Amino acid sequence: MEVLVTGACGKVGRAAVAALTEAGHRVRATDLAPPVFERPEEGEPAYVRAELTDAGEAFAAVRGVEAVVHAAAIPEPTHHPPHTVFQNNLMSTFNVLEAAVRWGVRRFVNISSETVPGFFFPERPFLPDYVPVDEEHPVRPQDPYALSKHFGEQLMDAAVRRSDIRCISIRPSWVQHEGNYERNLGPQVRDPSVLSPNFWSYIDVYDLADAIVLAVESDLPGHEVFYIASPDNACGRPFRELVRRYYGDGVEIREPLPREDASGICCEKAERMLGYAPKRSWRDYLDAEGRLRPGVGGLFSG
Repeated sequence: MEVLVTGACGKVGRAAVAALTEAGHRVRATDLAPPVFERPEEGEPAYVRAELTDAGEAFAAVRGVEAVVHAAAIPEPTHHPPHTVFQNNLMSTFNVLEAAVRWGVRRFVNISSETVPGFFFPERPFLPDYVPVDEEHPVRPQDPYALSKHFGEQLMDAAVRRSDIRCISIRPSWVQHEGNYERNLGPQVRDPSVLSPNFWSYIDVYDLADAIVLAVESDLPGHEVFYIASPDNACGRPFRELVRRYYGDGVEIREPLPREDASGICCEKAERMLGYAPKRSWRDYLDAEGRLRPGVGGLFSG
């Protein structure tokens, strides 16, 4: 299958390109990085530079492919002005999806966000209604990033109403790889009182890439939304005890938990409908003190 990956130079796009290529798909990559005018490396995907907030460039990038993985975005709201985050993320999604509809693309995989429910970057903080959080949790975003991702999912709903395209929105948890596990999750491994809005959840970038391949190859109709997270929490500790210790009775714990050291995000829907089966854990990268294990390497090492 001919697959376009947007945001191909980012951590999600980069891993998706590698996984899709490994799965036998023909990959076209696009991002804002300048192209290299040299003989391509063996197996290197075709690359086109495109500013996807420009409709013409989006249409040119999408033309001729059978599926799109849309990973291009400003990845959170704190390092750009709010209007920049919202405009970039929403208009790039709109333009790429509009192009996909008009060019007759069969499958659109939209990389959304775990932040959509709204309790990650709020100006008026609040907690989730319950944990582990699933796709049925109410959506109440305040910030421009979560809003842009929520509206992006609504664009998918509209697309399947007006065309034959099939859409999947993936809400990844905090994406980790060999280059950032120690920096990001190491403090939580050592000390569970280092809290995060996703209740100690994370996703290995390679498991996320595998889920993206499943989504590209899926025949699911309409538009489905899936959380993608690792099944265990970043502390390796009993989830129920963590929640009660640090949040008291302020958050409902939905029973039964899938495992004692459960994640704060439930991926049962993705397991059931996509065949999602993660293979990796922070334990593959970090020791019990949250330090990087010797010899760990991969796409993002070095």
